Amino acid sequence: MVGRSILIVDDEAPIREMIAVALEMAGYDCLEADSAQQAHAIIVDRKPDLILLDWMLPGTSGIELARRLKRDEMTGDIPIIMLTAKGEEDNKIQGLEVGADDYITKPFSPRELVARLKAVLRRAGPSDGETPIEIGGLLLDPISHRVTIDGKPADMGPTEYRLLQFFMTHQERAYTRGQLLDQVWGGNVYVEERTVDVHIRRLRKALGDAYENLVQTVRGTGYRFSTKS
Repeated sequence: MVGRSILIVDDEAPIREMIAVALEMAGYDCLEADSAQQAHAIIVDRKPDLILLDWMLPGTSGIELARRLKRDEMTGDIPIIMLTAKGEEDNKIQGLEVGADDYITKPFSPRELVARLKAVLRRAGPSDGETPIEIGGLLLDPISHRVTIDGKPADMGPTEYRLLQFFMTHQERAYTRGQLLDQVWGGNVYVEERTVDVHIRRLRKALGDAYENLVQTVRGTGYRFSTKS
């Protein structure tokens, strides 16, 4: 669990600081946002492993941001723990109904927060960055940052590696070039959409004749990684 990134979304700086100190002592990397708008930009760009989200935020509320994130397939699998002073039963139910994974009522102890956070991350399962992924003779090992094809090292650049890792962890879905830019290059990096096509061609070449057909062109949309013809 240690080394995971946690986004703290709260409009009160002292609360963010208190939480960040507790989480950093437990070995987590912390990101901070004071509004739903700032949080969404960080989520798209940095893709945190878990979001600690305050219910009451200026402008767009935390509950509305949680609803928006859970509806989007790009962010729907990021665990969310709601933080709020609202302790009534109906508020808890509302938070869980929009997709929040847990609910902590203020005030809370740092020890309780860390324990609940660890439990949610365990339920969410290992991150894409930890577990080797294998399809036939194609193996991607995120820990060693290596790709092998039928036991032999594959020659591919870092961008092709990130593309392949994203595709192998998000199979059977069609993604637009813009979505791939956000997920692989990062939302705050300016890259032309046609750059995606260049790297797709390079990735297919690196995969060779046996596996290049896994990266499929979806006409009118973009690309999909699929084992189905």
